[in-house]
Amino acid sequence: MPRVPPATAEIRRAVRAALDEALPAPDDAVPAPAVVVACSGGADSLALAAATAHVGAARGIVVHGVVVDHGLQAGSGERAGEACAALAGLGVDARVTGVTVTAGGDGPEAAARRARYAALREESRAWGGAPVLLGHTLDDQAETVLLGLGRGSGARSLAGMRAWSPPWCRPLLGIRRAVTRAACDEAGLEPWQDPHNDDPRYTRVRLRHEVLPLLEDVLAGGVAEALARTAAQLADDDGALSGQADEVLAAARDDEGRLDAAALADLPAAVRRRVLRAWLTAAGARGFGDAQLRGVDALVARWRGQGSPSLPGGLEVTRVRGKLAVRRAPRGPGA
Repeated sequence: MPRVPPATAEIRRAVRAALDEALPAPDDAVPAPAVVVACSGGADSLALAAATAHVGAARGIVVHGVVVDHGLQAGSGERAGEACAALAGLGVDARVTGVTVTAGGDGPEAAARRARYAALREESRAWGGAPVLLGHTLDDQAETVLLGLGRGSGARSLAGMRAWSPPWCRPLLGIRRAVTRAACDEAGLEPWQDPHNDDPRYTRVRLRHEVLPLLEDVLAGGVAEALARTAAQLADDDGALSGQADEVLAAARDDEGRLDAAALADLPAAVRRRVLRAWLTAAGARGFGDAQLRGVDALVARWRGQGSPSLPGGLEVTRVRGKLAVRRAPRGPGA
């Protein structure tokens, strides 16, 4: 048997381990499991698709590929078709899905990501809730943690991307970007080089090409790995705290969606704010920041009869007879 090249072998091992976690144990009584591989045609997702095709064939897993065309660059449709053809060459049944990117206040990157993830979630549903494999690497994780640090984000953000958060499966979070490029070389694959990945107008690009290399130089190397370890440790902590918060929320929320403030008052702040964040999100609040969350938290922890904190989208939180509720804020005169 010919020896498997080292980068290819490393990525295949990572995919096997990820699918062991994301897929149910083999059962002759149920159909073959399916996974969806998201592929842009870049080195990370192409190497992931090649490894998944190999592992899937060996394990009887049906592999579907999807290429999301955002339509933001000239020739994007052609490049999406080329990525789809590359997947077909790997033995992966694939298709292109186009999305409409609607700009929001958080910039074009975030808007494109929302549109892409919505399309991928629909793809997962189409295949019975199949895991969606994404090509994020250890380098992407390090950049995510740095972005969170720079923005003063909390532990939830600094925990970075999860390796398995249904339906999202990220087998390559422990793999360096250089390894995916090497795997493509070993397989004779020619990945597409997205010009956006070198455009200094994007914050993440400057982190990649300026900040991380400087930190590696100043701290004598190992920074990306250290940031990824930090994310993994914080993910464990956040998982434990969020689990407690979910239990409290289930007990403290009534049939009308109101929250019992007394049930939260004596909780540690880290748990209480997670309860409030989950409750607000379930109530339809979106885009609120740390200051607004703390304003809501004060209705529980520092209640002095203060006014109702405002939230984006014209919402506010009220406290009446010990119950918190989210409502549409009254419109002032002449509004």
